[in-house]
Amino acid sequence: MSAERDAYVEKLKAQLEEWNAEIDKLSARADQAEAQAKIEYQNQIEDLKERRKDLETKISAVQEAGESAWEDLKEGIENSWEIFKKSLSRAKSEFERGYKKGKE
Repeated sequence: MSAERDAYVEKLKAQLEEWNAEIDKLSARADQAEAQAKIEYQNQIEDLKERRKDLETKISAVQEAGESAWEDLKEGIENSWEIFKKSLSRAKSEFERGYKKGKE
């Protein structure tokens, strides 16, 4: 693998690890929620896990791709990356709103 691709993959993996920690935090909060909210939170978490799995598959594809092909894959993974980032942000906001609402 080229140094540029190595650095790119390492950056993706590091970010994914941070997001994994965020998902774990959301899972812990979901476990403490009321029954209906818990179901909604768990559905969001499952969606995030599916999207994360898709990203992991794409990272593997980038690692295994030939020198010229990985640049083509880069655009697709960046689109998926943005979608995941927005989904995680939205889930965190919804969890926070629900948490605050439950405290009122």
